[in-house]
Amino acid sequence: MEALILMLLFLVLMLLGIPIGTALGVSGFAALFMFDLGYQMAGVNFVSGIASFPLLAIPFFVLAGVIFERAGLATGIAKLFELMVGRQPGGLAIVAVLTCMFWGALSGSGPATTAAVGLILLRPMLQHGYSRNFAAATIANASDLSIVIPPSIAFILYGSITSTPVGSLFLGGVIPGLLTGAALMLTAWLISRRRGYRGSAERGSAKEILKALRQSIWALLTPVIILGGIYAGLFTPTEAAVVAVFYSLFIAAVIYRSIGFRDLLEILVEAAVTTSVIMFIVVFAGIFSWAASTTGFIDLAAAWIVRLSPNAVVMILLVNGLLLILGMFLDAISISYLLIPILAPVLSHFGVNPVWYGVIFVSALAIGQATPPVGVNLFTAANLAQTDVDGVAKESIPFVLAAMVVLILISLAPALALFLPELAGP
Repeated sequence: MEALILMLLFLVLMLLGIPIGTALGVSGFAALFMFDLGYQMAGVNFVSGIASFPLLAIPFFVLAGVIFERAGLATGIAKLFELMVGRQPGGLAIVAVLTCMFWGALSGSGPATTAAVGLILLRPMLQHGYSRNFAAATIANASDLSIVIPPSIAFILYGSITSTPVGSLFLGGVIPGLLTGAALMLTAWLISRRRGYRGSAERGSAKEILKALRQSIWALLTPVIILGGIYAGLFTPTEAAVVAVFYSLFIAAVIYRSIGFRDLLEILVEAAVTTSVIMFIVVFAGIFSWAASTTGFIDLAAAWIVRLSPNAVVMILLVNGLLLILGMFLDAISISYLLIPILAPVLSHFGVNPVWYGVIFVSALAIGQATPPVGVNLFTAANLAQTDVDGVAKESIPFVLAAMVVLILISLAPALALFLPELAGP
């Protein structure tokens, strides 16, 4: 009964339009007092919710992403890809996907990637005859890869909740992220070819490509330095986030000279606000999860999922369906804290590799960033393209289906997620 009341209270608050973080916190605190669970646990949960070494990576990766964005490095990356593949039918759409894939590895945020790439490529796409809705949908869906291709805040949260090595999760996301990117590029090419969307007027010469490569090489080296340092044993994922901050500052202030001392305060404020929003949800979702565990809801939900099917793959596919539905209404952080505590004992029961499922879980969450009614990437892209969300959502359907096909492949073939972590070893 206590578990039922807790969930009903949360659902009622959601239906009333209360922000998700606040709804989680109010429900959790209400349970503490209503069921005499001990209000002293609120302080303990506040501290334990954020006093985690892996979670320290979040503010640093956010800060590094803001610095890269302010430095304007996305323009050089987009130019390089345009010179390489822009002449193909739908070339600018393919360039948009490639740029989002790479920029996502720098920002780690879907909306940030949508904004950065949209400001650069939306206008050229419109000038070349692409429809506003298709251009916005391409960028919105490609930006989903920001939380799949490492480094990823979603992987950091999953690793923190489940005590799974974040470095292994980062590696596990590489192949699925590239596969999803390839599927989105193929989708963009097929639609563009059918509609007659053109690419750039001329293919870049070898000299032009080499010049663009030299100009963007420092940015292109960022994922190599971060991931290479982690797997060479030079630093942990959290320490890698700190390295990313200093490296991004060096590139922006010394190499490209695109930011100055006066810009630092604005950069720090923006990063602090973004981090505060994330940590606000983390803290209150942690209290809700603790209350759900104490009232027995997590055990009941886990037992119910186990009874759905004795087959692990069937269970995973069913949960994927649930994740896709929840992704239409909730953000990735809230879904993580709501479901991972429930799924952890289920995964243990079926003997599912936590790294494999972490990649599946985050890949499913990524799709939710571009599905209505609350897909943050959709709203960001629609706002930049000055069009309505419904039109962008309609154009997003083929991209969402392509991403779902890759999600099913990952769910059926663990090697896609485990090959690189196993190759790297313990």
